[in-house]
Amino acid sequence: MESSYLKKMIEELREEIGHERVDVNIKETIFNKEKDELIIIAPDRSDKSVIIGKGGWVVGRLKEALGIGRVHVEAYTDLILKKYRIKLSLDKIESLIRGGIFPDQLKVFRDLLQKRLDKIPEFDPLEYKSEDLNEEVIVSLSGGVDSSFSTIIAKNLGFKVKAVTVDPGTIILPGHVKENIKRLSKRLKINHEYIKVDFSDFIEEALEGRFHPCGRCSKKLNDEILDYARDHDIKIVIFGDLLPTSSQAINQVDDILRLNLPALLAASKQEVKGVVSKFNIRGSQVFGCPLLGEVHRRFPHLRRYSIQRILRETRAGILEPGEALTLIMGLFKEL
Repeated sequence: MESSYLKKMIEELREEIGHERVDVNIKETIFNKEKDELIIIAPDRSDKSVIIGKGGWVVGRLKEALGIGRVHVEAYTDLILKKYRIKLSLDKIESLIRGGIFPDQLKVFRDLLQKRLDKIPEFDPLEYKSEDLNEEVIVSLSGGVDSSFSTIIAKNLGFKVKAVTVDPGTIILPGHVKENIKRLSKRLKINHEYIKVDFSDFIEEALEGRFHPCGRCSKKLNDEILDYARDHDIKIVIFGDLLPTSSQAINQVDDILRLNLPALLAASKQEVKGVVSKFNIRGSQVFGCPLLGEVHRRFPHLRRYSIQRILRETRAGILEPGEALTLIMGLFKEL
């Protein structure tokens, strides 16, 4: 599809909608006939905003005018950053392989990253499959979209996935999240186990407003999963964290290899949601668990730390500003 033709269409649509007249810049277009999807690569984020339009009106009208299933707009500057992060992840993996650390297993992740690097922005991780490996890995499955993404990709890579969920009770792990876990485990035909833990002291202190719970809770959950891996002599543990990216997304913790799979792939929240939606997993529009919601209600000043966590992912380009705004506004609904 010619860029000049698209530029003219977008200019006309902007004028019809009543948007100001500005230059429309397109660096490249990619049309995937099989998926009925058009990817438009704009030079920068400001050019991306012009193509999308306020409230997504322009790109929505463009999709209708073209009569195609989906139009996706990327900024070339964002793609440069993703590629750089993926290269850093690859460098870290190569370093570990040279050191003789899990070479066979890490080659699977290396090949996945190389495919992603070669095919950005049209790479679909679900299209990349490896042969079944005789290697058991643990995936920390919390029931959210990020850990579900990691579980799906690990299974797709041919690993024998053992999904493990730390269960401190419904105030942290509510029933609808358990339904996600049950549904995904059944769909993927993987083994799943709950680890029952007593977080009562931690929960009580959080509800007294002594601290913002997310950081401490994350560490406690992480430690429980790693202890489980040691007890069962499983050497690779995969988490669903989107940060930290690049070389910090994969580390050796004693004799265990710990990976943040979405971060390793430099995946955005939109990419993560796109994958898990195909498995009937829907993300929550509310930030955090019921415990965090109650802490926010009792101690409004602690919301600032939740906002900081949201903005951290936004600065890293993982969350789009609109996604971040929705989450932040959700923190103040009851005010």
